[in-house]
Amino acid sequence: MNSPLTLYELNSLVRQSLSHSLPATYWIQAELSDVRTNYSGHCYLEFVQKDERGNRFLAKARGVIWANVFSLLRMAFEEATGQMFTSGIKVLVNVSVTFHELYGYSLTVNDIDPSYTVGDMARRRREILQRLEEEGILHMNKELDFPLLPQRIAVISSATAAGYGDFCNQLRGNAYGFVFYTRLFPALMQGERTEASVIAALDAIYAEQEQWDAVVIIRGGGATSDLAAFDSYLLAANCAQFPLPIITGIGHERDDTVIDSVAHLRVKTPTAAAEAIIDRCRRTAVFTDDCFARIVTQVELRLTQENDRLQAYARQINTHIVQRILSARHRLDRLQLRTDMNVRRRIEQATHRLELLAHRLQASSPERLLRLGYSIALKDGHAVTHASSLRPGDSLTLRLATGEATVIVSSTSTTHTYGN
Repeated sequence: MNSPLTLYELNSLVRQSLSHSLPATYWIQAELSDVRTNYSGHCYLEFVQKDERGNRFLAKARGVIWANVFSLLRMAFEEATGQMFTSGIKVLVNVSVTFHELYGYSLTVNDIDPSYTVGDMARRRREILQRLEEEGILHMNKELDFPLLPQRIAVISSATAAGYGDFCNQLRGNAYGFVFYTRLFPALMQGERTEASVIAALDAIYAEQEQWDAVVIIRGGGATSDLAAFDSYLLAANCAQFPLPIITGIGHERDDTVIDSVAHLRVKTPTAAAEAIIDRCRRTAVFTDDCFARIVTQVELRLTQENDRLQAYARQINTHIVQRILSARHRLDRLQLRTDMNVRRRIEQATHRLELLAHRLQASSPERLLRLGYSIALKDGHAVTHASSLRPGDSLTLRLATGEATVIVSSTSTTHTYGN
């Protein structure tokens, strides 16, 4: 049995063996974990690798980035990726493998490739968007009808954000005199609590959704690296399925987060969000004015057309009235002619009858009978028609055609006898 080694001697042997057998540096892919910076500016962290299916750890290694390297790498990384150098992101780093007798195995970071992280972030965005697409909710908010007059606006922002003030000032100072009603639903717009805070604000708006026309999610300025919180599946799913149209103005012109992709409208800044709302109202006002002008024009045209029709009807009525009057007058003339003829005929017939009656009257008149030789016997001034009414000795007056005679009744019988 060889002489036993001390732990230090064994660790020294391991260090020497690694130093002689391994290349000076390696490029490795790993996820950052437990990233910490001490007072000296050194960054201590842990590299991990997880099973993509089960999220189980497959490997771990301690790492360090010395202060003089870290300040340069972090600045370049965050500027290139728009992402803070923090736990949970995947990186491609150039490392040296070191083994220290006291501190053990660790990786010293010499360089970092931001393009890998950018690609991974883009891949994660694609995966989230694909998942939303597969679930059928990616375009739900975009498919909502945007109100014609969005005047009641629920705003999700930090209460102290300059962008919130810019948004409200832009609405209040609009050149068209539109009146808007806004309420702030405060939320954290950066940091690890952003996702939960914004979702809580959405829940509060949802509880009174009938009071609002649209939701605006804005943040004023800040580092581009703060946008990572808006590449969240859970936050994106909440925005995509929200029953009110959402306008996002949370980044700069070149930034495009997942919730920008699911929102009804994405703009660059809070001011641009206000302008979009004002422009919607302006276009509605223009459309309304145009409709009103067209209605007035159509009404005037219709009135002119109807007036022309009335005038035509009036002329036709006058013509018809004249024709009816002429026709009626013609009928009256014919009726008058027929009436005159009928009247004359009736008069002639009546005259003829009267003449006949006159002849009859003349033929049967007492004077004619008297001229024919008849006489009228009068007793006490009354004509005697029955012999039975006379008594012998009665005095009668006989009226003749010319003159009268007095006679005395000597006797009566059923035959007419007269005394002389």
